[in-house]
Amino acid sequence: MDPMTQSAQISSSQGLGDGQNSASKESKPTVKDLIHWREPKKSGLVFGLTMLLLLSLAAFSVISVASYLLLALLCVTITFRIYKSVIQAVQKSSDGHPFKSLMDKDVRIPPETFRKHVDVSLTYINRALKQMSRLFLVEDLVDSLKLAVVMWLLTYVGAVFNGITILILADILLFAVPPIYEKNKTQIDQYIDLARTQINTTMAKLQEKLPGAVKRSKTE
Repeated sequence: MDPMTQSAQISSSQGLGDGQNSASKESKPTVKDLIHWREPKKSGLVFGLTMLLLLSLAAFSVISVASYLLLALLCVTITFRIYKSVIQAVQKSSDGHPFKSLMDKDVRIPPETFRKHVDVSLTYINRALKQMSRLFLVEDLVDSLKLAVVMWLLTYVGAVFNGITILILADILLFAVPPIYEKNKTQIDQYIDLARTQINTTMAKLQEKLPGAVKRSKTE
């Protein structure tokens, strides 16, 4: 086999492998694909299920919702198990347990995977603790004042909405804002830049007037 033919075969096999990898990646939509409605059926299904769950939690307690969901799942599996048993008895077949393929699967979490996720979570937790310590111990007066303003605004939000209502609104915004932003990206970015400039200017003036405030040079 000459080198040209061999290299062509290698290139074709690599291209086939890349195509299979890309196809496998496309078959698994990411969170970004879902909230941008790349596949409307899957996005609609996820949005509908999350809204149904949140509305159920708004009407019932967490224990009731979890119990009803598990009870519904158990009813489906028991009904299917009885149905298959009757069919096997009538047809005198020996297909075995209908869920045998699922029962044979290893559902245990590997220790390496568990430790990996724990390490990642620990990194975020330590970062959050450090940031909270910096803010509540007033390492920077301006940043602590920003947090105080946000907390003060949240007291009004909490007086109007409860936690489930906020989650419902957040779910709606999560699936509504990204498509709208994609269609009007240029105009929205202009307004965001104007608002950011105004906020930075206001905070700079406030920082200059605060006694003992540390002036920081911000690099954009």
